[in-house]
Amino acid sequence: MMTGKLLLLTLASYRLWKLVSEDTILDRPRAWLLGVPGWKPTGHETPPDGYREQLAIFLTCPWCAGFWICVLVWLNWLLWPHATVWIAVPLAMSAALGLIATRFG
Repeated sequence: MMTGKLLLLTLASYRLWKLVSEDTILDRPRAWLLGVPGWKPTGHETPPDGYREQLAIFLTCPWCAGFWICVLVWLNWLLWPHATVWIAVPLAMSAALGLIATRFG
């Protein structure tokens, strides 16, 4: 049973990382956080002044932000296991669907 929960929390963490790092629905908040509201990179142009490059690298790195997202998901599961599972199920299903669609779609 523990393996199932680990997979569920892992897929939910992956989906949260994708939301934070790449999904277009969070482009505005991400641009604001990175110090360049209204700017969206379109290629290899130089970012404007005030761009927080190190934070951008952190947010888009699965080994960096992904680790901390996993820690937060795990801590939530330790504190509120039932509520965390309720929230994790649709996130994990969304992650699985996205991975399947990119592989077979």
